[in-house]
Amino acid sequence: MPPHPPDDDAAYAERLARLQGRWWKRLLDVQRPYRWYLRRLQLGFVLDLGCGIGRSLTNAGGNGVGVDVNPFAVRQARARGLQAYEPEEFASTKWSRPGSFDSLIVAHVVEHMRFDQAQTLLSTYLPLVKKGGTVVLIAPQERGFASDATHVEMFDFTSLQALLGNCNIRIKRCESFPLPRWMGHVFPHNEFVVIGEHS
Repeated sequence: MPPHPPDDDAAYAERLARLQGRWWKRLLDVQRPYRWYLRRLQLGFVLDLGCGIGRSLTNAGGNGVGVDVNPFAVRQARARGLQAYEPEEFASTKWSRPGSFDSLIVAHVVEHMRFDQAQTLLSTYLPLVKKGGTVVLIAPQERGFASDATHVEMFDFTSLQALLGNCNIRIKRCESFPLPRWMGHVFPHNEFVVIGEHS
């Protein structure tokens, strides 16, 4: 099995759900810009690698399958009506075959591992994406990286591009989202986004 982040216990899944479920976040619909952003990419049938409790998969429209090493997070994602599996389960599904997906999204995953581990993980699942499909990597900027003790290695535009380049993914664009790049030092939810094409 490829390496996965060590965040595979109930406490981590509960933390994700608690942070996302705060009343003011629901009231203000803080996920709206992220939902708009992912849906604008028109990802089609998506593989959400490291799906957690399903935030990115939901924001992308729910049209796809999530995989996560954390069984508690997978259960929460399923309870939200999403298709989510642990890696061993996923390997025996009908989707675990070449070209099953239009796109791959890896959001807030690679910072939980070393570069070589992230490359192995990406290389393992990349064949499941159709040729010409979209690959989206999302990682927190400085303030977000510092906010979670389970983060291992900082990934910026340069390292995310290198990760895709090592997997022969053509880089299409890099973006700071939702705010300009300099805000990553103060706003914990600012993200590095690198988008590529599976060639």
